[in-house]
Amino acid sequence: MQADDIAVRMGGACLLDGVSLRLSPGEVGAVLGPNGAGKSTLLSVLAGLRAPDAGQVVLGGRPLPSLAAAALAMERAVLPQDTGVAFDFCVRDVVELGRYPHRGAPTRDEAGIAQAAMALTGVGHLAGRALNSLSGGERARAQLARVLAQIWHPLPGGRPRWLLLDEPTAALDLRHQHATMATVRRWARGQGVGVLAVLHDPNLALRYADRVWVLDGGRLQASGAPAQTLTPALLQRVWGVRARPVVDADGCVQLLMAPGGDTSKDREDMA
Repeated sequence: MQADDIAVRMGGACLLDGVSLRLSPGEVGAVLGPNGAGKSTLLSVLAGLRAPDAGQVVLGGRPLPSLAAAALAMERAVLPQDTGVAFDFCVRDVVELGRYPHRGAPTRDEAGIAQAAMALTGVGHLAGRALNSLSGGERARAQLARVLAQIWHPLPGGRPRWLLLDEPTAALDLRHQHATMATVRRWARGQGVGVLAVLHDPNLALRYADRVWVLDGGRLQASGAPAQTLTPALLQRVWGVRARPVVDADGCVQLLMAPGGDTSKDREDMA
């Protein structure tokens, strides 16, 4: 997945300005930044849900606009922020919707894919419950099962698959945040799927991502390996917080964060 010099404008506002990234199959990437930085806008462009005003996206070596909607639905799955549904579907029904793009050529194990995806995300016991009766975290995990089911099997010819997640941990408790990120990382490694997630927590990116991109004001501020990119200086400049790196027992760098003392960023965010 490659994005080159993406720009998105709305009215007189520039939502994205010259943003580029490259993600390979089997990698987990994370897009971070403060509120209003352009993270969800970038994800919508990469997913083909919004056309950029400038720049281009290439998916699996092909320009994104050249892919028919049916083919795109088999190659990339998108988890939005809003995990509710308009109708009173049960969890099993919602997860089975992920298989809709494959209805013309069902696989031998088609009947079991939804159940396997629900088991993977820990919602198998909720299969018969109405989605909108669940907690926000349970809905998020059910919707994760849906997008995993959508790209469950490798594609003919070895075409890459992509999983785009918009704040997949926002509604989850601490245990399920880590469980979700560990699941998608295993999925990326084991299945060769490229995963790109919008995250708010730098520590999740440090632990689970291979590459990060940091946005602020619609512009790319930094990118690269998480431990080399998410530095105290960057967090102070972009988020206005102080950060001190520590090394966990497993060798993973994590950040201890506190208010930065400069209230100008707070005033700007509240404006």
